[in-house]
Amino acid sequence: MSPDPAPVLARVRDIALALPAAMERLSHGSPGFHIEKGKFFAYFWHNHHGDGETVVIVKTADGEEQALLIELDPDCYFRPAYLGPSGWVAMRLDRDDTDWDRVGDRIARSWELVAPRRLRGSKLGQNNAVTERILAPGQEQGGSDAFAS
Repeated sequence: MSPDPAPVLARVRDIALALPAAMERLSHGSPGFHIEKGKFFAYFWHNHHGDGETVVIVKTADGEEQALLIELDPDCYFRPAYLGPSGWVAMRLDRDDTDWDRVGDRIARSWELVAPRRLRGSKLGQNNAVTERILAPGQEQGGSDAFAS
């Protein structure tokens, strides 16, 4: 658990609110990020119900993607309470080696899963596909994809 969640939340907030039509509001007492008048795509939890974790929770395409993420990197990903059964995955943010590029990719992918088509085309003026490479333990960048979303 991060002793001071403010700088970690600030980074998550910067990533999430940079996406088109993204807004923030409290959801059950924790910051949540959603599309204007629409669905949530990320939540920030710090010591939620005393679990000792500082995490961002993002949507996955389905339970299969969620399970694969957790299997490939269980030190980073886990199935969160409440949202896990619906295919969401939590990413630990309190590690010294937090990969903020990966966090940004997962938040963007989650946004794409809930954004209406009109917004997906406007995302940063790029094409709609946001991919993330998840490397199997010990695999070097540039090797074959362990997973591509």
